[in-house]
Amino acid sequence: MAQNEKKDSNLPDPAIPTDLFDLDQLRISQNFADAIGVKKALLTVPVRKPDRQWWVRVHSDPEYRMQALILDLKDERTTYIVTPALSSAVVGEVTPVVLFTAITRQGIPFLWPAKLPSPEGRRDEWARSAIAAADLAMKRWVRVVSNLSLGAYEAHIAEGALDEPEWPDASLQELVTTAFRGRVIDTTEHEVLRRLRGLA
Repeated sequence: MAQNEKKDSNLPDPAIPTDLFDLDQLRISQNFADAIGVKKALLTVPVRKPDRQWWVRVHSDPEYRMQALILDLKDERTTYIVTPALSSAVVGEVTPVVLFTAITRQGIPFLWPAKLPSPEGRRDEWARSAIAAADLAMKRWVRVVSNLSLGAYEAHIAEGALDEPEWPDASLQELVTTAFRGRVIDTTEHEVLRRLRGLA
């Protein structure tokens, strides 16, 4: 190399011993995944009510919510979605809900099944207050807390100016498909319904 040429400042000087465990040399940047074009795959979408300690938001686009029938197996902590054509065959077992697309402060998306009020017009404060909390969460970060004395949910609004949520790049179709993969009841001969009838 000619004396008047500059050395590449990014190359280590061979005269200086290097530490293989120099953390500054090993540490990657926090946006490393973005820099190399990595996209996080959506492999799991929980179906559940918000935990009382979660700050949550709900997607405000009507395309990201739907009314559906769900069947909860409490002992297995598993939720199934049931096709409406079976509604007469599963009376008393299913719950009509609104599936809201929601997300936590940690960026974890989930489907929030909020029970629909009774079609007979009975006042259900749990159902009414859950849907009211979901409506509020479309605009603000909220914590949803059950109040047994009140017989309803309460929504606590975040006081700070929290960032807007970063929603996953997925349609409601994709979210529901992921959430209920292997858990769709579309026939009266489904194993779950056979068990409930004492046939399996």
